[in-house]
Amino acid sequence: MVAPAVEAPVVIALDVGGTKILSGLVDREGNVLEEREVPSPGESEEDVLAAFDAAVEALLDERVAAIGYGIPANLERGTGRILNAMNLPLDDVDLITRSTDRFGLPTGIENDGSAATLAEWRRGAGRGTRNLVMLTLGTGVGGGVIADGRLFRGWAELGHIVVQEGGAECTCGGRGHLEMLASGFHAGDPAARELFGPGADSYVLIANASRGDERAREALARIGHSLGAAIGSLVNIFDPELVVVGGGFGAAAEALVLDPALEAARREAVPPASETLRIVPAELGSDAGLVGAGLVAFEALDGER
Repeated sequence: MVAPAVEAPVVIALDVGGTKILSGLVDREGNVLEEREVPSPGESEEDVLAAFDAAVEALLDERVAAIGYGIPANLERGTGRILNAMNLPLDDVDLITRSTDRFGLPTGIENDGSAATLAEWRRGAGRGTRNLVMLTLGTGVGGGVIADGRLFRGWAELGHIVVQEGGAECTCGGRGHLEMLASGFHAGDPAARELFGPGADSYVLIANASRGDERAREALARIGHSLGAAIGSLVNIFDPELVVVGGGFGAAAEALVLDPALEAARREAVPPASETLRIVPAELGSDAGLVGAGLVAFEALDGER
């Protein structure tokens, strides 16, 4: 039974990453009213959970009606239990029950890429669509899928699509995954370091490309083509009205990556998508994950999860 919607002033949202925890107060319209950032402790499960608690407690007051988490993890369908987290020591953790018992508030949880997708669909570049794919290009590659007007609640590990059989080994142990070909990490290592020395990173690569360095532009075009190959496969499966590309690296490299990506994606997509496919930049920027976690909290509050 779905509980009646409750009008709540604000919820606490946590956008959790391998290097930082972004927390904030979010209202029903997706506005971030207050925002904080702390490093993610990675030493133990106890440390990570304590950091979550501290982030919630720092924002908790009488206005808060629910809590939402965006976590880089595979979640068990139905229960939301964390099965395995990426770059965090969290395995087999029932965070929903723990948070609800500790704070006495409805709690929702979603994969961080899916949370960002939910935010862009409801409040950003995907408003008004019913079918959408989002890819977030950061240190790694994440994303999510909106299908027939609903967020796909499966794992949606879009960064681990195989683009190059037998390619470079991925952090997950597989090979040739999109994450190793189109992430900010890949842009820095090996692309930037091969061209500009051991201290170079993805932003050095982008800066040089923006100044007209042809080697840097070609390296980013190759990243765009790998991204486009993956997008073509996703389009052939989900038939989205558009594909949204976000994340820190995605936003920084947008002008140099998205055109090659569209060219490659249209080459791989079956008609009519080969002509009609649109790839657009995300609109919410670094707040997408936080806004998405806030929307997940409101879903928990309203009994929709």
